[in-house]
Amino acid sequence: MIAPRIIGIVLVRNEDLHVERALRNVVEFCDAIHVADHGSTDNTPATLARLAAEFPKIDVRRIREPRESNEMLLPYVNTPTWIFGVDGDEIYDPAGLARLRMELLAGAFDRWWVVFGNVLNCGEIDLDARTASGYLAPPCRSMTKLYNFRMLRQLDADAPQRLHSRKSRDVFHEGFHALLRFDLYKETAWEDAYFRCLHTCFLPRSSREPAGTSRENVSESIQPLRRLKRVVNRVLGRPADSDYKRDKYMRGPLTTVDATPFFP
Repeated sequence: MIAPRIIGIVLVRNEDLHVERALRNVVEFCDAIHVADHGSTDNTPATLARLAAEFPKIDVRRIREPRESNEMLLPYVNTPTWIFGVDGDEIYDPAGLARLRMELLAGAFDRWWVVFGNVLNCGEIDLDARTASGYLAPPCRSMTKLYNFRMLRQLDADAPQRLHSRKSRDVFHEGFHALLRFDLYKETAWEDAYFRCLHTCFLPRSSREPAGTSRENVSESIQPLRRLKRVVNRVLGRPADSDYKRDKYMRGPLTTVDATPFFP
């Protein structure tokens, strides 16, 4: 009998400004972490290699297409595994994750397919003052990715990247479905939350990026119209920007929180 476990899956591309903190904060939470590096050209590969040497549970692979990160999850289908998707711009509360780990492995969330945690979509992080400012979820949508793979009978083979099935083409065991979604973040205030992260979506993620831009996420970047827009912006000398992020992650009042738990 396989014991319950938590497996991290990280898809990165030019993330050298935050990826080390993002990984260090989740390494104790996960039993293993698969990192898919989609052709980074900044200092990300060197950072990942150093972390993999320090933590044997971190496995780094270079990939050519984002969909390869989806294939890395196939061995975990129909097993008692929680899959934790982490992006290079997500900095989690490690002490909070320690509590979440105990609850997950004890079966507290077994009836849910996916659990959504609290988020602060950051426009500023002041390490000297130990504060972060941005927009909370709620009222923004949560983008955390924690999935219960024991419910799956088959993973969508055509998904464009990990944990992004095309209109729920994953196949579930009888009695389970994609609508079993637990919005934990709607029931827990930020100050009391233990599944929470600083989402640095409005900050540069790479030393190769100019300040003041909001990078497109992978789902946006592979859309044909978005690709055309990116070509036009490149010709005109404009940085790529994300209308989607401003719409989904910039709602409600600008809020400042204590960032100390995220930078131990």
